[in-house]
Amino acid sequence: MGLRQIDLQKKQTLREQIADAIRDAIIKGILQPEERVAEAEMANKFNISRTPIREAIRQLETEGFIKVQAHRGAYVAPITEKDIRDFYEIKSILEGHAARLACSRMSEEDIKKMEEINNRLEDAHKKGEWRLAFKLHNDFHDKFLRNCGNEKLYQLLQSLSQQFQRFRIALTMSGKIEGSISQHREIVNAFRKRNADIVEKLVKENATYGSETLVSEVLRHGQV
Repeated sequence: MGLRQIDLQKKQTLREQIADAIRDAIIKGILQPEERVAEAEMANKFNISRTPIREAIRQLETEGFIKVQAHRGAYVAPITEKDIRDFYEIKSILEGHAARLACSRMSEEDIKKMEEINNRLEDAHKKGEWRLAFKLHNDFHDKFLRNCGNEKLYQLLQSLSQQFQRFRIALTMSGKIEGSISQHREIVNAFRKRNADIVEKLVKENATYGSETLVSEVLRHGQV
């Protein structure tokens, strides 16, 4: 059973350790879609109380990794093609608009920082450091989203990203993030030229690339 292959690392709080361990197991396929995540089994395996396990499960439910039903308990949420396409359709529209708003607000230093982040992302990807790559991918987008000038739009995008973090992590780990890195370079150049139309177009295309890449991975692994 998948839970037996989960190991905790001595870092962070116990809740964070458990959440990280379960998340990693889901992403790596140790825990399969629809597979139960039993509190009692985990408590016995790690010799801990159920409280931090429940807290970790609640966090992962918010992130979209786990579903909880009254008569079924916690189980790994399946990734469907429709879920992916729906998420990236919303992401495309909102991020594209935010990028357009940010175009005239971004300083030269902001744009330079985006370029540096993308270079670090490429390096992390080549080294197979997917956790760092995921963080840097987020940092790249966050750099222009924070400059959109619309706090409610920014908060909405943050909430959306948190709910569908699983898709974005899976994309980072898919091994096909090179296309996104290349698109990031084009986005940086468009920001430098202050071309809001092109910036919006490229950010939307970046979301479309993420959607199509992840759908192909999900179909390849038979998760739909």
